[in-house]
Formats: sequence, structure tokens, C-alpha cells
Amino acid sequence: MRKIFLIVCITFFTNTFSQTSTLNSLLKKHVDTKGNVNYKAFKKDETKLDSYLEYLNTTSPKKNWSASKTKAFWVNAYNAYTIKLILDNYPLKSILKIKKKGKDAWNIPFAKVGGKAYTLNHIEHEILRKDFNDPKIHVGVNCASGSCPQLGNFAFSEANYTTKTKELMKKFINDPTRNKISGKKVQLSKIFEWFKGDFTKKGSLIDFLNKYSNTKIDKNAKISFLEYNWSLNGK
Repeated sequence: MRKIFLIVCITFFTNTFSQTSTLNSLLKKHVDTKGNVNYKAFKKDETKLDSYLEYLNTTSPKKNWSASKTKAFWVNAYNAYTIKLILDNYPLKSILKIKKKGKDAWNIPFAKVGGKAYTLNHIEHEILRKDFNDPKIHVGVNCASGSCPQLGNFAFSEANYTTKTKELMKKFINDPTRNKISGKKVQLSKIFEWFKGDFTKKGSLIDFLNKYSNTKIDKNAKISFLEYNWSLNGK
């Protein structure tokens, strides 16, 4: 019995690693270092993406998984299904153009995980944000738009989740196309307005920014928010 259990565990681990490697290779191939996606070329590899999505459809996170492993799984699922949604509607100029039965991209129940259909909103807000006190989730999930934090050209894993999300948060905050930072004045992404509560659980918004900003921001700096660019994050 122990031998059978061990074989099952090894098989599950090997399959998980293999499928995550598939997503990792696709992102490395079709996403550049600035997060721009070559959707036209990605379309040619859609069958490989579909194999990863089938893995998601037959897999459910386990209760004994670590927080990092669980977050990596759901963030990968969110990003993979977002890419699939874009490819299914490509070419298009913005994810905002996608509608199905009166529902926008984030409210279509098409993301199948463990045999259940989820919306992107459910994955982000009812699983990731609700279950984990981690504001870095906002640089993990990607909405396929110009003002989104850049999409990483890698898949997340239990081993890299913390390091990679810290790197992405630092890039995001210090990217002048997404946030304009100076000591006395900051013009921030709407993400910091929409989800302010996620960033201020352990201090002020300025306190959070100063953890990652290359420029030291005064605690009384003037804060405003930039218009969000919903154009597709494609080449």
C-alpha cells in the first residue's frame, strides 16, 4: 500500500512539474523581458497551451500544499486562461472588447480547474485575494493590458513565487510608464486606488511603495492616480 501511495505521489509530482515546465517554456518563448506578448506566434503553439489547460481541468490544489505552491498554481491558471481568452478572440485591440452573453472577460465562467468552471474574477478575488494576505498577487495575475504590471516570461512555482513577485513588484513600481515617482509627488497606477486596502494592511500606501521604490518618497507626498491603459499588451 505504501509503495502504491509513493508511486501515485511521484507520478503527480512529475506531471505537475512537467505541465508547469510547458507553461514556462511557452511564456519564455512568446513574452519578452518587458512583458509584451507575441500573440500571433503564441497562436501557433495553442495546442501546447491547451495541454496545460487540460492539466488544470484535472487538478485541484491540495490542502497540504504550501501557500506559495497554492498561489503559484492559481496565478498560473489565471494567466494561462487569460492568454487563452485573448487567443480565442485574436486579433483584438483590448481585452475590454471581449463579451459573451453580456458578460465581460472577467465574468465569463470558462476557466476550468479541477473539473469546475471559474471566472477570472473568482480566481483573483474569491481565492487569491480572499485566502491570502499578499498584495504581490497584483503583480502576479495579468489582465493583458498596457497598464497592468508586466507579465513575467516564466511560470510561477512554489520555489520562485516569493522571489519573482518581489522582482515584479519592484519593476512595476519603478516603471515610469506605469508609476511616476518623486520624493514629494507620486502618480500611481489605478491598481493602487482600486485595491488600496490590500496595500495598506501593514502601514500607509507610501510605506508600501518605499519597500520597493528606488526613490525615497516623503510620507506626506501628494498622491494622484494615472489613467489606465487597456490596450492589449501585445507586440
